[in-house]
Amino acid sequence: MRRPPSVLVPSLALSLALVLPLATGPLTVQAATATAPAAITLDQALASYERGDLRAAERQFQQLSKRGLPLGDYNLAMMNIRGEVPKPDARLAKRLLERAAERGLVRAALSLGEFHEQGIGGKPDLVQAQAWYLKAAEQGSVDAQVAVATAFYLGRGAEKDFPLAAQWYREAAKAGDVGAQYLIASMYERGLGVEKDLRLARYWYDAAARNGDDAAPFKLKAIDAELAASAGTI
Repeated sequence: MRRPPSVLVPSLALSLALVLPLATGPLTVQAATATAPAAITLDQALASYERGDLRAAERQFQQLSKRGLPLGDYNLAMMNIRGEVPKPDARLAKRLLERAAERGLVRAALSLGEFHEQGIGGKPDLVQAQAWYLKAAEQGSVDAQVAVATAFYLGRGAEKDFPLAAQWYREAAKAGDVGAQYLIASMYERGLGVEKDLRLARYWYDAAARNGDDAAPFKLKAIDAELAASAGTI
């Protein structure tokens, strides 16, 4: 479960699993099968990886990458980052992720944010991380929305900006992220980056509580007491 902002930024380790076909929607190899009936497929490459034949998987993802498949680029990049190829190459992984992101793979943009944040193959670059997180956030990645919000909240890789932090936490909260639900509730409770609104704070604390946040039920009781006290003074 996500806790306060200092631990909200997604960990690269959570994102390095190879993408399965259903995880990214109906992205398929669009090679001309009439002229290349024996061309490798994404399913075959994934099957090689799943059975532990990493050399075959590497060769097959390379073929898919050369044919312009974003998931070929992405998965080959992940194998380099994870050290699953004979000569891992962080710079190659970066180029592959950039190409996949340019071809519309949102997961690649998110991974580039993580790549720069963690300093894979070099020093961390929080400004570049935020730029890539923002690209992924704008395309609907909830993890990226949380990362962008956290950067604005803490002033890490971006100027501290509570209104923008609230905007992106709210987007992630609407998508069901429990940590974002708790944090936007807290911002409404305190009037941080938004106009103070205890009823909206209660709404989001309730959403977080329903999604399993341990602290949210206690915040709900406190908000209810404050609302009741306010009603009694009218």
